[in-house]
Amino acid sequence: MEAGEIGGALLFLLAVAGAVAAAVSVGAVDFSRPLAAGAPLGFQQAVSWLIGVLDGTSSAAADVYWAWVAVRAGVIAPVLQVAVWACMVMSVMLVVEAVYNSVVSLGVKAIGWRPEWRFKWEPLDGADEEKGRAHYPLVLVQIPMYNELEVYKLSIAAACELQWPKDRIIVQVLDDSTDPFIKNLVELECENWANKGVNIKYATRTSRKGFKAGALKKGMECDYARQSDYIAIFDADFQPEPDFLLRTVPFLVHNPEVALVQARWSFVNDTTSLLTRVQKMFFDYHFKVEQEAGSATFSFFSFNGTAGVWRTVAIKEAGGWKDRTTVEDMDLAVRATLKGWKFVYVGDVRVKSELPSTYKAYCRQQFRWSSGGAHLFRKMAKDVLVAKDVSLLKKSYMLYSFFLVRRVIAPTAACILYNIILPVSVTIPELYLPVWGVAYIPTVLTIVTAIRHPKFQPVGCDQEGGE
Repeated sequence: MEAGEIGGALLFLLAVAGAVAAAVSVGAVDFSRPLAAGAPLGFQQAVSWLIGVLDGTSSAAADVYWAWVAVRAGVIAPVLQVAVWACMVMSVMLVVEAVYNSVVSLGVKAIGWRPEWRFKWEPLDGADEEKGRAHYPLVLVQIPMYNELEVYKLSIAAACELQWPKDRIIVQVLDDSTDPFIKNLVELECENWANKGVNIKYATRTSRKGFKAGALKKGMECDYARQSDYIAIFDADFQPEPDFLLRTVPFLVHNPEVALVQARWSFVNDTTSLLTRVQKMFFDYHFKVEQEAGSATFSFFSFNGTAGVWRTVAIKEAGGWKDRTTVEDMDLAVRATLKGWKFVYVGDVRVKSELPSTYKAYCRQQFRWSSGGAHLFRKMAKDVLVAKDVSLLKKSYMLYSFFLVRRVIAPTAACILYNIILPVSVTIPELYLPVWGVAYIPTVLTIVTAIRHPKFQPVGCDQEGGE
């Protein structure tokens, strides 16, 4: 058990205590209110109403209305009120988690914490790529693709221009394209770079079984992939800077317990529309708060599927790539952690990428991540509990913070409270909605999410400078 884990646990308990104390002091939390304001429909009232209908002494329309009022107050409102309080509990859990992560992130920024404080980093011997080639490990750069007509040249060029000895790097393009025209263009591009002296391999499959996970798994079956020491992965719309490997691989070389070095994403189209601006704000929160908090305290966070470098041995020891969920990157990260491996998040290394520019693409992406994370939680919860190479604090962090709150509670509470209960409450006045739950908590979550969002700078300026 490391000092970072103990400190992270104490900070989380402090955040919980502070949230509860604040809620009690202002009287915001009050669960003593009855489940429904209306009285339930008793047996005698029901019999009287039925007799009135049969003897013709009551209006049918009025009877139907008052029957609805009785059912609404006695049945529907109590059931929904239970759902309301469940959502309130989940909302409190969300805000405590968000505040905790933000406190850690702001603390990291305040003290100037860097991953080099915890993990050794120094340039490789013979930093000049023309010297000391024997000191450079063999790196495989994988680029999974699928009908990437607009960006395939940029991604292949960025990978081929990485600063690394040419005889110690292999670029592997895993092309799952179904369009023959695009597939031919990608293959020709690989041939062009091969003619320039780049060690680049073009690989295809007869089927798309397993999608990205299947392609990565197939790519690792090659002999040259098995011989590589480290594997860098970039999706087709990602373009790393030339010094990416020089800044990330030393963490793996000098720290044998580290399995993954994850870089941060930056975006070339974040100002295109309101949708991309909002996405950037949430991604900034994810990287600057969630990833940084996990790395600084428990050395655990999820692999983002791209812009990272893996130790080949760690992938093999964790069981390799699996296509059992739609979040194969998260799956591999969890399995590697359960084997005792640690991760490093390097926030000052950024890789350019593109955000989904249409609402349909954004919804598809979010659905895949949300459903895949919850599915993986169901599959991996038991494995996390019985893992022997993981401390109790890290297990608690993985099960509660990483899985339960972020992957299950966050989408569940948002869907039930804002998509079902709030619209239905307009027709059910007996339903009690606490203001602190439907107004104050969302406001706090919005502020916490935006607080680490870098200030917008004019074009041509460093947009990250506001951090």
